[in-house]
Amino acid sequence: MTTRRVSEAARAIALPMLEERGRGAVLVGVARVDAALEHLLQAVLAPATAKNDGLFLPDRPLGSIGAKVALASRLGLIDHGVERALNALRKLRNAFAHSAESASLADPVHSSRLAEVYVLARANPLWAPLDTVLAAQSPTAHGPLDQALRDYILLITILVAFLEATAQQLQPIRPPVVMTLGGITAVNG
Repeated sequence: MTTRRVSEAARAIALPMLEERGRGAVLVGVARVDAALEHLLQAVLAPATAKNDGLFLPDRPLGSIGAKVALASRLGLIDHGVERALNALRKLRNAFAHSAESASLADPVHSSRLAEVYVLARANPLWAPLDTVLAAQSPTAHGPLDQALRDYILLITILVAFLEATAQQLQPIRPPVVMTLGGITAVNG
């Protein structure tokens, strides 16, 4: 992927969060990560036999981000650090979605939840250049971009970019054997 394409992809991920603040930015960001995680899992799953199997619908087995994180981890598609980051985001989303009060990423309860994740994410080679781009953004109608939101947007952007890039490199899993009603059948492959 060229630098220009990476930059365009990062901008497409970051812009919706720049337009939001607080609760909106958190919900939009985690929704984008959830969609990328679903794409990652779909890359390794056999195609659905029914047109609308609904495996990823909210009331189905992989309808929650927690179930998707657990499966991606068990399949070895994400490492422990990514799993921790995704679970921290899941908990953050739940806290923001179910809070009747105004919530901020700068609140100690939320910033402490993400502190360890940010340390790991800052090691990513995209963090510094993306941080420079976000720092140079003109203030919006909401005012200048605060550091807590900037770090959150960087984390989301990096997670989505790498989940999507990983999905593009994967193919559906093809087991060497399959169970049939007649027994076990070798799959030619």
